[in-house]
Amino acid sequence: MKVTAKAGGSRPPSTSVPRHPAGVGRPALYATALAALGVVFGDIGTSPLYALKTVFLLDGGAVRPNQDDVYGVVSLMFWSITIIVSIKYLGILMRADNDGEGGVMALAALAQRLYAHKAGKAGVLLVIGIVGVSLFYGDSIITPAISVLSAVEGLHVTTPAISHLVLPIAAVILIALFALQRFGTGRVGVLFGPVMVLWFVVLAVAGLGMVIQYPSVLVGLSPTFAVTFIVAHPAISFIALGAVVLVITGAEALYADMGHFGRSPIRRAWFFLVFPALTINYLGQAALVLNRPEAKANPFFLLFPEWSRLPVVILATAATVIASQAVISGAFSLSRQAVQLGLLPPLTVRQTSEREGGQIYMPAVNVLLFLGVMAVTLIFGSSDRLSTAYGISVTGALVVDTVLLLLVSRRLWNWAPWKIVLAGVVFGGLELAFLAGNLSKIINGGWVPLLIAGVVILIMTTWRRGRRLVQEDRKRKEGSLTEFIEHVQEERLPRVPGVAVFPHPNKDSTPLALRANVKHNHVLHEHVIIVSVGFAQVPHVPPAEAFEYDDLGYADDGIEYLGIRFGFSDDPDIPKALRAACRVGALPIKAEDLTHASYFISRGAIRTTRTKSMVRWRRSLFVALAHNAADPAARFDLPPLRTVTMGSDVEI
Repeated sequence: MKVTAKAGGSRPPSTSVPRHPAGVGRPALYATALAALGVVFGDIGTSPLYALKTVFLLDGGAVRPNQDDVYGVVSLMFWSITIIVSIKYLGILMRADNDGEGGVMALAALAQRLYAHKAGKAGVLLVIGIVGVSLFYGDSIITPAISVLSAVEGLHVTTPAISHLVLPIAAVILIALFALQRFGTGRVGVLFGPVMVLWFVVLAVAGLGMVIQYPSVLVGLSPTFAVTFIVAHPAISFIALGAVVLVITGAEALYADMGHFGRSPIRRAWFFLVFPALTINYLGQAALVLNRPEAKANPFFLLFPEWSRLPVVILATAATVIASQAVISGAFSLSRQAVQLGLLPPLTVRQTSEREGGQIYMPAVNVLLFLGVMAVTLIFGSSDRLSTAYGISVTGALVVDTVLLLLVSRRLWNWAPWKIVLAGVVFGGLELAFLAGNLSKIINGGWVPLLIAGVVILIMTTWRRGRRLVQEDRKRKEGSLTEFIEHVQEERLPRVPGVAVFPHPNKDSTPLALRANVKHNHVLHEHVIIVSVGFAQVPHVPPAEAFEYDDLGYADDGIEYLGIRFGFSDDPDIPKALRAACRVGALPIKAEDLTHASYFISRGAIRTTRTKSMVRWRRSLFVALAHNAADPAARFDLPPLRTVTMGSDVEI
């Protein structure tokens, strides 16, 4: 008998965010918007620290502090934020959620579902998703470094006597930031929202003072100045685009964190506070530079009265720590999704909150991010130099999201071809211009995110290929499960009390641990459950829809199969899932029978061979990745004292 429960991966794509229904009360909505301020807007909210300053530093000061250039740059900044963030991400992309979740990984999974019937296109979509994920890791390494450095560099303005301590202070802050990751962000997270509210209010107040003094700067919001600037100075404007893109760093976070907060709270926080505050502050900095050209060296901190600059440095440092925390947390979540989709080896995941499933800590990812952040911090030494490396990862991620948007829009919303072309021209044209402007900075540091992305792509593709080869070799050695069960029936092996659980990828072949147990112990448990774990291309799979049961042809032999589907944001806890299967009737035993169940893991050493299935150095890389992968017992939350590892070697 076979009973199949419909898994979440086969449902039609969701186009709404069910966690925040339309009827939610306004107090709860604004409370959620406040929480979103502390997580979603940290990166884009700290861009005023370095964005305009970087424009005037490019190419030895090619952009001059005169009216035409300043108005042209401000217009480019404003309309870049408007088109990319307000229209593309908040207006359009947030409608393309994958069961309520956003981000490049969720968008790629949604696109794969929509094009599942076209195998070739699904493969291309996977490659696009891998590129997007890889670029995000580059962003995750550069963002903490440039954000904290740019904040601490305010000491150059406030207290020049200790400006030589900027780099050591930034390093200490970053060390503390990564050291505290293991404790989670729940305890301090409640402060993030209020701190960021204060930050955006300070941005607006500081900029408003200059705008009131020089209201003529408001004309810089006209798109005509951007067009005139580009036409009159094509070479200079091309260079300037490499820095203008810094105003939209963190746009991906708006979309990626949609599953945590919902569309409406993020939109309200953006349009009611963040967008106006950023616009006013950039206008204020522009007015300051026009009237005091020497202020272009650091227009953000020089915007404040001298008495307030040190407190602003402290507040800016707090805001950049929050921005860094948001990016690091995003890297943890993205890494877990990549593991569950088979793009990275199993990694240890620790929950840092008993109530919030999204609050996790991944030690290996934390160490690698820390080493990367400290390396770029010490190598570049200042936010000015580091800004040359920043834009490529940001613009590359924007382009990936646009490509996926154009692919899903036809099937998800039935867009007419002219709409797709218009979106491609407007969004893709602007983002490709940004990308081209940043490619000119490869020699001066732009190689850093490309190198990071290349390493991640190599790791993901090597792991995916090697994993497939291992599965093929194991399948040859495991043999048919049906034949094994028939052999067991003929042998009439002794049965011992209890439940034995064998995690295994499928129900066609025999778990190596099960074969080894029968071969060496000549017994079987009273109940044998072969458990397959799969991950649907949706964030969460409800228990009632997550199980597939099969008695494997014999209803009374005690050997059964259970397939479990987790969402890519779910915690793959096998014991918990087995109990849930009992409660919903997908597994015909009592939940209390699982209290003392034993778990047998099929695992053997991986040996390389001389076959041409993979070049030697990639085989060695795969073996190294597998050797450092997390213990399956820890990954699936198996009880250590009741878990046994058995099996034989596998070859690639």
